[in-house]
Amino acid sequence: MSSSINDPSTQARQARVGLRIAGLLSTSAASTAPDLTERLRFAREQALSRARQQRTAAAPGIVQGGSVALGSSDAPAWWLRVLAMVPLVLLLAGLGLVEHWSQREQVLAAADVDAVLLADDLPPGAYSDPGFGEFLRSAPR
Repeated sequence: MSSSINDPSTQARQARVGLRIAGLLSTSAASTAPDLTERLRFAREQALSRARQQRTAAAPGIVQGGSVALGSSDAPAWWLRVLAMVPLVLLLAGLGLVEHWSQREQVLAAADVDAVLLADDLPPGAYSDPGFGEFLRSAPR
C-alpha cells in the first residue's frame, strides 16, 4: 500500500513525529551549555540564509520590492513596453481586417442585387411595390 504525501493519515503521522522530535529537542535544550546553544543558533541562521539564497536563485519569477523579476533585468524598459504593446497592435489589426471584410461582403451583396435588377426586364411600377424588396431578398430558384 503506497501512501501519498497529501493523504490525511500520512500528514497526521508526520505531525506526530515532528511534535515528538520537537519535544525531545526542547527537553535537551535546557541542559545544553550556553556557548553551544549560541553556536547552534548561529549555524541555524546561516543555513536558513543559504536556503533563501538558493531558492531565490533557482526561481526566476520571484516578487522583489513590489515588482516581478523576469529572469535578467538587462533588457531596457522601452523594449519591454514595446513587447507589451504587440498583443494590442495585433488585436487592433485583426479588428480592422474583420471590419474591412464585413464591408466588402455588404458591397458585394448590394452589387449582386443591382446586377439582378439591371439584367431583368421590370416595369417601373415594380420598383415601388412593397413586396418587391421581399422578392429581392428571397433566394433565386
